Amino acid sequence: MSLTTSVQKTLADSAGAARSEATRWLDNGGSRLDDAAKRARSALGAGPRRRAAAPVAIGAAAIGVVAAMGALAYYNIRRTRRDESEHPPIGRFITVDGVRLHYIDKGKGDVVTLIHGNLTLAEDFLLSGVVDKLAERYRVIVFDRPGFGHSERPHRVWTPGAYAELLEKAFSQLCVDRLTIVSHSFASLISLDLALQHPSLVQGLVIVGGYFYPTARADVFFMSVTAMPGLGDVMRYTISPPLTRLFLPGILRWLFSPAPVTERFEQGFPNSFAARPLQIGAEAEDSVLMVASAMKLQSRYRELRLPIVILTGDGDKMVDLDRQAKRFHEEIPQSELIVIPGAGHMAHHTAPDEVVAAVDRVAGPQKPTQRQTLEFGRSF
Repeated sequence: MSLTTSVQKTLADSAGAARSEATRWLDNGGSRLDDAAKRARSALGAGPRRRAAAPVAIGAAAIGVVAAMGALAYYNIRRTRRDESEHPPIGRFITVDGVRLHYIDKGKGDVVTLIHGNLTLAEDFLLSGVVDKLAERYRVIVFDRPGFGHSERPHRVWTPGAYAELLEKAFSQLCVDRLTIVSHSFASLISLDLALQHPSLVQGLVIVGGYFYPTARADVFFMSVTAMPGLGDVMRYTISPPLTRLFLPGILRWLFSPAPVTERFEQGFPNSFAARPLQIGAEAEDSVLMVASAMKLQSRYRELRLPIVILTGDGDKMVDLDRQAKRFHEEIPQSELIVIPGAGHMAHHTAPDEVVAAVDRVAGPQKPTQRQTLEFGRSF
């Protein structure tokens, strides 16, 4: 046999053996190979499917959030209508410069007007007893500020000056040409602006828990998001009302402290009514503008020539006694400072008789003519 023939035979035998071995392997392990191939194809196809499923899941979650927010907004609107029907206006209405204002008008005599602060409404002064006590010998007018209580709030920039101009027009329509103002907290800036812009109208000021000078405030930080256009609107109609209803009782206890919340206020103040979207927005906008407004107004305080009585609680946690009331008192020679022991920011509830007595001193013949500092009517 030639070498060529021998090699060919050897190669043929080797090829036959290889074919036989391959056939035997396929017969024994082919099913496993098919399984592996199926798993590979499954793994290769799973990635794209998972990637495609992610946007679907995100979209479904977004739809769920929008639906929940819509349901919450619907609930809050229904709740607002219920609160307004359960808490109807108790005063009168007047339209001033396109703004429908709700106000309470009681008594006869010289006019005293009371301007409430944030978180509250005109009824705050009613629940303190100050309105009824003053109405025994004065004509008392108390407005719900725009956006608070039953008063409307058109889309404007509501600075203390804007409030003051609106109130001046309201008093003109009510034929009031001379009055004494009692203001609380944020409203102190409104009363000061009104006295500076219309000195012939304002006879004297009684300021309770006043804010006069720009200082850092926690409420400005917390309210800033709610005051933002767009996002703030969404919050006011969704999560803000239930959160306000939840936390407002605790906030009010903190404002009253170290004094307890009076029984009359606790039983009579409409917490849910004060937690409506419109009022939450008004509170947020006023809080955000408070520091800048004080910064702008402080340079004009020395122009004031009218008698001023400043009342403050020695335990006020909202405004610092030394940095606010005492500083303002030192700057205004014709002012009188009364520090009420054991009272907090809501001093007109803790000591309503002191507020009435202060009005009598400002509105009557015995007006403060020189700087005095008193502690609950006693010199110290």
